[in-house]
Amino acid sequence: MAEQVDAQGESGRAVLGRTLRFLREKEGKSLGQLADETGYDKSYLSRLESGERLSKVTVMEDLGGYYGADDLLVRLWRDARKEVVKDKYKAFMELEATARVMWMFQLRVPGLLQTEDYARAVLSGLSGAQTTAGNGEEVEEQVALRMGRQELLYREPGPNVRVILDEGALRRPVPDAKVWTDQLSHLVEAAELPNVAVQVLPYAAGVHDLMDSHLWLLWQRVGEPVAYVEGNGFGELIDDPDKVLSFRLSYDLVRDAALTPTESTAFIKRLLEECRS
Repeated sequence: MAEQVDAQGESGRAVLGRTLRFLREKEGKSLGQLADETGYDKSYLSRLESGERLSKVTVMEDLGGYYGADDLLVRLWRDARKEVVKDKYKAFMELEATARVMWMFQLRVPGLLQTEDYARAVLSGLSGAQTTAGNGEEVEEQVALRMGRQELLYREPGPNVRVILDEGALRRPVPDAKVWTDQLSHLVEAAELPNVAVQVLPYAAGVHDLMDSHLWLLWQRVGEPVAYVEGNGFGELIDDPDKVLSFRLSYDLVRDAALTPTESTAFIKRLLEECRS
């Protein structure tokens, strides 16, 4: 995957790594001292400085606080993470990051509501196997990217988010039972956020227009809404007003057939108790 570069020909990841190294050397710290004082592994910190690895945003928050660098590292991290995003998702993620209203219909737990361990399990594949170190690094970068996207749920003002989950998304656990119960618990917690509504579409609702794909409807502060449709191996951003309206009408029908947010939370809690028993 080609890396984005700045005017001097450096990738965002290289700029972030160079900045990390500069701040450490300015403090007169060795990598070993930094590891001891921050609790992060020395080899991990070395890979961050060399640009070989992209961390989670919380790591940049910690190191930014350690160095007294305000939000510098977080801003550079946001630039660097764009290199991890596949081209076809970049336009969607730019719209997602600034959307004021997001409605989703999902056949699986969406990335915005995933726990870190669940995201890692899903991104690693059903077997959880990582055949090479390179594959493992790529998975960790995708996990970091996915966790970073969730910042938008907690910003001020936060977007209004509605997620309709097909019941099948809640009936397909990952192999690790604790990872799955933690994910169900996280869905309950997310549903309690003032700007998030979670609904479950039960099997009893029968067939519907959206049963073969995932759908996002996104509204910005101004302008017309757009739709993003994702299926097995494809993703398409749609801004044609007539097509977007058609998806909106299909979404309304699915929402009418879904359990209410209160009923949905109770449904997820029952599943959680079944998994724990």
